[in-house]
Amino acid sequence: MAEKKADKAEKVDKQEGFVEHITPRSVDFSQWYTDVVLKAELADYAPVRGCMVIRPYGYAIWENIQARLDRRIKETGHKNAYFPLFVPESLLRKEAQHVEGFAPEVAWVTHGGNEELAERLVVRPTSETIICSMYSKWIKSWRDLPVLINQWANVVRWEKTTRPFLRTAEFLWQEGHTAHRTLEEATEETLRMLNVYIDFVENDLAIPVVAGRKTESEKFAGAVDTYSLEAMMADGRALQAGTSHNLGQNFAKVFDITFLDEDNQLKYVWQTSWGVSTRLIGAIIMVHGDERGLALPPAVAPIQVIIVPIMTPGHKEEVLSKAREIRERFEHEYRIDMDAREEYSPGWKFNEWELRGVPIRLEVGPRDIKAGQVVLVRRDTGEKLTVKEEALPDTLRDVLNQVHQGLYNRARKFMDDNTHEVSSYQELKELMDTKRGFAIAPWCGDPACEASIKAETGATIRCIPLEQPREVTVEDKCIFCNGDAKTLVYLAKAY
Repeated sequence: MAEKKADKAEKVDKQEGFVEHITPRSVDFSQWYTDVVLKAELADYAPVRGCMVIRPYGYAIWENIQARLDRRIKETGHKNAYFPLFVPESLLRKEAQHVEGFAPEVAWVTHGGNEELAERLVVRPTSETIICSMYSKWIKSWRDLPVLINQWANVVRWEKTTRPFLRTAEFLWQEGHTAHRTLEEATEETLRMLNVYIDFVENDLAIPVVAGRKTESEKFAGAVDTYSLEAMMADGRALQAGTSHNLGQNFAKVFDITFLDEDNQLKYVWQTSWGVSTRLIGAIIMVHGDERGLALPPAVAPIQVIIVPIMTPGHKEEVLSKAREIRERFEHEYRIDMDAREEYSPGWKFNEWELRGVPIRLEVGPRDIKAGQVVLVRRDTGEKLTVKEEALPDTLRDVLNQVHQGLYNRARKFMDDNTHEVSSYQELKELMDTKRGFAIAPWCGDPACEASIKAETGATIRCIPLEQPREVTVEDKCIFCNGDAKTLVYLAKAY
């Protein structure tokens, strides 16, 4: 009797606890984000400053990102390799702009065991230098080109302010590094990979982006040109979702990466590098999440369909049998699971799987079995559909596509509604102070104007868009100095 009472008390506690409280997004966006990360069990804080532990559910999202992006990378002719975690200090210091750009963020290894190292080692913040040292050995002739290598790895940047997935001392990413015969080939590669990222982020993650070139002050340290994808989060801030760099011959000259061309002339290679990171998981949370928690795009959701059997007294085995039948029917086509835990009520489970962002929930109860149907619930809209069992294959496929498109359309509308062209500096300041989103403004190209805007408004030039919103005319004046404008730029406060 005592055991039964204890079991009942535990069940009541769990039911009354329901899904743990999440701070309303409209009240405190930052705390809402942290609550979702922790309570959806995506990640947790590690006992190392600025680091996180990626939990199985969060890592499953990363695995799906990795698999789908890796396929695209390989389809463009690239192969995966792996390079050392440690970089000798002498290699990092070879490229002056590069070391200057990363010096404040590097972590140093000074001892091996109890002995002080003769040369300090850097825990890689990025791999250009270590990879270039190898390319200088491997590349001898034009026949060795192009070299198209990608690696999936971890990197360390000693960030002052950290937040899970968005900015951590250690994070996971992929970084591509290529070498080419000509500038034209390198330029083509840089833009090709930018377009691979655009395709992936929009068509798999359902996140609309603005693509463009970074300004001189914002580009990657040591690059000739840097291109980026800029996404808008639900609080109106921008997030850099990926970058592709044309490195020109800067690193080639420093590391003596030369090849004998067909004309018997010794020449330097032209290089690129490009990458995305676990920051994309942060983007998914902040673009698609809502007051109920995560809302995951089907392409990368660890569970695409969750079955919740409604086990009323006297019908438990009948309902479980039908739920298992449905799971087995679709488990080779979708990532599908079943929540048959008896210690939680159906309502608790509904909230739990909404918190975790599962795109589709299927409810199966005795009445549904009798009617030969299931109840399908969309996570993105909350819409409920009654679906006959024979129509389930087509319906699942169609609804998953609709969920993706619905998430994308909602994010696109939010970005469009919060993108404003401004014609005066006062208008820009007011927009940054009182509203949110992207500002489109004319700019003269002077870094001094860019620096002043950043210092006074907190907004940075996110990119010079590849597709200009409109043609720049002689009437357009720089948003800051009122000089002749050379281009339109996107500005925003950013993560």
